[in-house]
Amino acid sequence: MENRRMLQKVLEQVNQVILGKERENREILLAFLAGGNVLLEDIPGVGKTTLALVFSCAMGLEHRRVQFTPDVLPSDLTGFSIYRRETETFVYQPGSVFCNLLLADELNRTSPKTQSALLEVMEEGQVTVEGVTRAVPKPFLVIATQNPAGTAGTQPLPEAQVDRFLISLSLGYPDPQSGLSLALSPMGKERLAQVVPVMEGKELLALQREVVGVFMKGSVGEYLTGLVRATREHPMIERGCSPRGTIALARIARASAWMAGRNFVTPQDIREQFPFVASHRLILSSSARMEGIPVKEIVDEIVKQVPPPPMEADR
Repeated sequence: MENRRMLQKVLEQVNQVILGKERENREILLAFLAGGNVLLEDIPGVGKTTLALVFSCAMGLEHRRVQFTPDVLPSDLTGFSIYRRETETFVYQPGSVFCNLLLADELNRTSPKTQSALLEVMEEGQVTVEGVTRAVPKPFLVIATQNPAGTAGTQPLPEAQVDRFLISLSLGYPDPQSGLSLALSPMGKERLAQVVPVMEGKELLALQREVVGVFMKGSVGEYLTGLVRATREHPMIERGCSPRGTIALARIARASAWMAGRNFVTPQDIREQFPFVASHRLILSSSARMEGIPVKEIVDEIVKQVPPPPMEADR
């Protein structure tokens, strides 16, 4: 109970800075609780950088921000060795990934080679430079942003990298009331200055271990795999969720159950998290793309088609 109150305090602080985005803020917290990375597809100026800052401040995490451009190199992220003339040795200089929370801003503006430099660290929490493998600090989390598809100067993210994001979502514009509050409230730096740490990275690691122990009944697991299988069999989907997507859905469903004060997963947990986990993993068929069918519409259709198990079976 005490741990949940601590996370509620984190959410309260985030909600005081990122106004009108309570659902999105909670989803990002659930992703962190599940030990996953977050992909935001948004236009500039909607608060993505501030979001990463306030989460890092409230959770006591060391953060770094990388603004991706075509000239950012893989070594800027993973680090490199430089020659020290006075000692006649090579000394390793850590890159930007050596932190707890990395904001990868406009990730799809850089080259595929640089994008791929994040694959190892996102999956395994380590980087290999010049044959030497080094672990990054734990916890290690990524919030990456990308511009909408078709924006000038963008490179599509590799499928392997997209699959390493636990969830994807969009902040979007604030609602009118929140927009008014932003106009009348103090400037962003002043709001951020009011955020105080309520936990530390080691406490987040302990909570992540608790989440892993949340129970999932067999019938609920079958419902989860049924949703995933439906993405692979849908006529409008060329490529459905991968096995990594199945694992991601189970992880964040457990986090959702834990956050709700339960030690077991319900079909509702899975149904609520499925769109966030599946949307960025699906590749639509050429006919669906030609007809302009949005991914959200297909995901909603799958949720309606796959029946959940009766609640009595989950108790």
